[in-house]
Amino acid sequence: MNALTRRKILTAAAGIATVAVAGCGGGGSSKTNSDLSGNRVGAMDKFGVGDQFKATAPITFPIMVLSNPGYPYDAKWLFWSELTKRTNISFQPTVVPLSDYNQKRSVMVGAGNAPTIIPKTYHPAEEAFIAGGAILPVSDYLDLMPNFKDKVAKWNLQGDLDQLRQADGKFYLLPGLHQDVWADYSIAVRTDVLQKLGLSTPQTWDDVHSMLTAMKAAHPNQYPLSDRWSSTPPGPGANSLLSVLGTAYNTQAGWTYQHSTWDANAGKFVYTGAMDQYKQMVQYLHTLVSEKLMDPESFTQSDDQAKQKFATGQSFVISANAQEVINSYRKGIASIPGASVAKIPVPIGPAGAVKVGVRTENGVMISSKARNSKNFVAMMQFIDWLWYSDAGELFAKWGIEGTTYTGSVEDGTFKLAPDVTWAGLNPKGTKNLQVAYGFFNGVFAYGGSTKLLDSQFPTEELAFQNVMNSRRTLPLPPPHPLSATDREQATLWETTLLDYVNQQTLQFILGRRPLSQWDQYVSELKARNAQQYIDMINKAYQDYKQKHG
Repeated sequence: MNALTRRKILTAAAGIATVAVAGCGGGGSSKTNSDLSGNRVGAMDKFGVGDQFKATAPITFPIMVLSNPGYPYDAKWLFWSELTKRTNISFQPTVVPLSDYNQKRSVMVGAGNAPTIIPKTYHPAEEAFIAGGAILPVSDYLDLMPNFKDKVAKWNLQGDLDQLRQADGKFYLLPGLHQDVWADYSIAVRTDVLQKLGLSTPQTWDDVHSMLTAMKAAHPNQYPLSDRWSSTPPGPGANSLLSVLGTAYNTQAGWTYQHSTWDANAGKFVYTGAMDQYKQMVQYLHTLVSEKLMDPESFTQSDDQAKQKFATGQSFVISANAQEVINSYRKGIASIPGASVAKIPVPIGPAGAVKVGVRTENGVMISSKARNSKNFVAMMQFIDWLWYSDAGELFAKWGIEGTTYTGSVEDGTFKLAPDVTWAGLNPKGTKNLQVAYGFFNGVFAYGGSTKLLDSQFPTEELAFQNVMNSRRTLPLPPPHPLSATDREQATLWETTLLDYVNQQTLQFILGRRPLSQWDQYVSELKARNAQQYIDMINKAYQDYKQKHG
């Protein structure tokens, strides 16, 4: 993802009014939500759930736009012109490459010169900008967003939103909203090898061990499992495998590792890397490595190395998501006669048939200077329509009925137009939905109903989702936001602790440190302030509970 920084600012056509902003990005505003009489220019007098938003006069909003190398930003995309046609809104985009997006966003927001609308922000990135007053406490303005409020109420999302709240009880990021928790990452298996060995699809992680053992017996000079996503921080390697395996043990690991885990029985947070469940997960992976069922290079090799081993038949199992199976693995094994691969439902572990996750996605920060704009209410109505209304989400993802798609998401008749293709759907299409038209462009198309989500899946992925949807969703932890001072201290502790947890996790898995030294390792975590960290988290939980219930 390393690339040269590139910034474009494209100015809208003459005659279109540009949103007026005042004040400094680090300042904020003394105006309250109840005093919006001077901020309604262009807003609709009546805007409710399901209404098509259209500004009463043309408005242009400054916005930060991520340019994905797979479908680079194009000012001529149909998305832009159709959006203006429907809403009377145009954008003045600051275009930033994917490789530079997070850094550029941080610099611009911190300096107070960021665009008004700042999408594609993942929690907790917004926390860095709260103390300086650079971004708006968006939870103060939800009365301007009927579609957002409607989905929160219908889908019972208050607990998910609580994960975003700060010590003041407010949240500063408008997240994408999903109806249900959905899983994508699991493991992909060479199904032709299963057939040759007379094996069925593994249902549990114990079954996976048995499957790998059978594969090893048939191919003694190979590692059946050689994994990827190891060069991506923050884990000790094999980040996806550790993540899905962690869920099976009711803990957190790999790229979803969090330092604190809620222990519902004890009614408090505990340090994740010291949990018995974390130890059990480590023991499982150690067994795979010690029995030569898993390639020890899985924790250090590049994605290309792992994919090459799979493509050449040196391995038979690899971590996967739906797109990697279609776009990479099937193409990779095409030269092996009779080879086939499928992503299997996430195997079940000691925690049972569960799934875990929040139903919020990356979302939108709003510069605090926008609050003084005469177009502020119109902007909030527009954001509510595009990101949170059924019509806006359908438009952002799939485009224009009769041009890019036909049918209905609701009744299951949806399909792409004959000449349009996207991510394995309608592969004979000649026009890529993202590249040619700019829909599903990675900036606006997040969240929505389960039916909308299902519309983007081919048949085999729908089967995977049906299995995963039948599983119980684990409850979310209670809110425990830290004050700005405590967050600064916690960040210092987290850095040291994460490095040590990752380092020792890898040592245990590879057998370079015996698991008989686990208690000693836990003591070493305490010496690195793990207990002080958890005490701080539990105090934050109690403080928030006392103040906000």
